[in-house]
Amino acid sequence: MPLAVCATPIGNLEDVTLRVLRELAEADVVLCEDTRHTRKLLERHGVRARLLSYHQHNEAQRTAALLPRLEAGERLALVSDSGLPAISDPGARLVRAALEAGVPVTVLPGPSAVETALVASGLVSERYQFLGYLPRGEKALLSVAEELAAWPYAAVAFESPQRLQASLHVLARVIPDRDAAVCRELTKRFEEVAGGTVAELAQRIGEVKGEITLVVGGGETPPADAGAAAAAVAELAAAGLSRRQAADVVARLTGVGRNQLYRTSL
Repeated sequence: MPLAVCATPIGNLEDVTLRVLRELAEADVVLCEDTRHTRKLLERHGVRARLLSYHQHNEAQRTAALLPRLEAGERLALVSDSGLPAISDPGARLVRAALEAGVPVTVLPGPSAVETALVASGLVSERYQFLGYLPRGEKALLSVAEELAAWPYAAVAFESPQRLQASLHVLARVIPDRDAAVCRELTKRFEEVAGGTVAELAQRIGEVKGEITLVVGGGETPPADAGAAAAAVAELAAAGLSRRQAADVVARLTGVGRNQLYRTSL
């Protein structure tokens, strides 16, 4: 197992898996976003390991230096300050380089602020999208808000406490009545989940501290255009797909009944 990508707690240090602790103890080197942060986790669980910094400012340089060591069979474990590396954190570059070089990569799953916030918000739906960190610029954030206005499912994003209030006000200009939740310090001592509409939260949320995960609930699913759906079935059938298969595919994508599509596309 030359490269192990290890999920670490998003707050509470007890939320680490036994498998991750074993891997960190057995690795030749543990790559850390912040060695001081990771050392606290290791000391809490009595694990001794050799640590090496691996963060956004040295990721390219470190990857070039570490790849030959991985190819030589050295066992490396990769962690970020919280959650799973490469998800809005450093790590994706090293994983890609290892896979391209034929080096085995194993992911050890664990805590996730995305799913934790989604469930804690009460806004879970059959689908959701993860937006990463919200863009800083107002124009870019308005563009995201417009996308969310047309998205019928929940969305989850990270935001800094310093920009949260301003971002909520921008979102409220486009989706003021959408249900949302600001999840702060998840799994930590001062965990807080504040719910309401985007407009309500924009007015209510002031200066905050800590890690922020924002959940925006889905809007109403727009009614499907049965005529356009039937036309799509006809196009797929003309392209070589059987009419029954085409009706099944379009029905799953639009919600229009399969039998209805089969009949109206004849």
